[in-house]
Amino acid sequence: MQDHEIAYWIEKETWRQQNHLELIASENFVSLDVLSAQGSVLTNKYAEGYPGRRYYGGCFAVDEIEKLAIQRACSLFRCRFANVQPHSGSQANQAVFLSVLSPGDCILSLDLRAGGHLSHGAPVNISGKWFRVVSYGVDPVTHRIDEAVVRELAFQHRPKLLIAGASAYPRFINFAFFRALADEIGAIFMADIAHIAGLVVSNQHPSPFPHAHVVTTTTHKTLRGPRGGLILCNEPDLAKRIDSAIFPGLQGGPLMHVIAAKAVCFKEAMGAEFQNYGHRIVKNAKALAHALMAQGIELIAKGTDTHLLLVDLRMHALSGRQAEALLEEVHITCNKNGIPQDPRSAVHTSGLRLGTPAITTRGLEEHHMEIIATCITQRLHDPENSSLTQSIRDQVLALCKAHPLPYN
Repeated sequence: MQDHEIAYWIEKETWRQQNHLELIASENFVSLDVLSAQGSVLTNKYAEGYPGRRYYGGCFAVDEIEKLAIQRACSLFRCRFANVQPHSGSQANQAVFLSVLSPGDCILSLDLRAGGHLSHGAPVNISGKWFRVVSYGVDPVTHRIDEAVVRELAFQHRPKLLIAGASAYPRFINFAFFRALADEIGAIFMADIAHIAGLVVSNQHPSPFPHAHVVTTTTHKTLRGPRGGLILCNEPDLAKRIDSAIFPGLQGGPLMHVIAAKAVCFKEAMGAEFQNYGHRIVKNAKALAHALMAQGIELIAKGTDTHLLLVDLRMHALSGRQAEALLEEVHITCNKNGIPQDPRSAVHTSGLRLGTPAITTRGLEEHHMEIIATCITQRLHDPENSSLTQSIRDQVLALCKAHPLPYN
């Protein structure tokens, strides 16, 4: 690369990824094939529209690539229709809103403070500004979705769109319950599986199909593909509205290099190795949760069914922001996160979100979770101990070097 400044920082980021344990639940490491597709000459091609219906010439190759991506997505998720063009999960959600809602319509979704997602109606997001949003939370003791409360709110407010999905909820989501409720009140049911898509296709989490009218997801996180979005459904009329909402409604030309990388990741996710990978993600998450709780760390919902866990720091003097910084100093990367009934602001938080997709990709197994849990616990309990800090950093680096990433 001739741009030496950018090359320098790419090298630094490569070093960081190689030498830090990535515990951010929404991050992962793509294969070299996905990386190659996304870094290909497809980035040069403008292809507004859809296969066979482009607004530009020269699309014979990218048409076939997009058709492959669509076919693979439908096969992988066992549905009839897929739009592979969304640039992100948030834009996928916006497209669904555009296709089924009018400004001022009511949405019922999981509260951001209870583990929901910004794009499901948070006041600072466009979804919260354009629609009337009612939020359901979690039980204050069990930290699980209280279906009785959801049902009560649904009948009280009669939302046009009922959303199930989360960014920091560690337990299974009962999609069948949400569809039955949506049918009772005449609502459309959308499942956002951005975090759990890889677990769904590896049979580690119940599928949103056939229950959901429409499903949105990202293609990174547990699916281990490029950063991007995806919309799935089974009804042809809804599929047409979604296609129109993406283009020309929200986006112009699709990112054909990313769509090619999505197609690669869909094919990878169909293989036996990926089935085993999804199983190992959950085993590692449960092992990490068990080890942390055994060492006195409190977890929201007392554990996990999925790839993520939420640490409750309310019994500690540390905020989530402080804990995140302390762990990064010893090469453990995670993110601060709000928790139910959080007494701190969203800037500081009282929680940490941890996830196992990325460390599972690099080959770590259940017995390594005990080491990671001990490193986390020691660092949070004794942050001023410089000799202990160096010892933890050395242990983390040893794990990283023993399980390197395939990137130079």
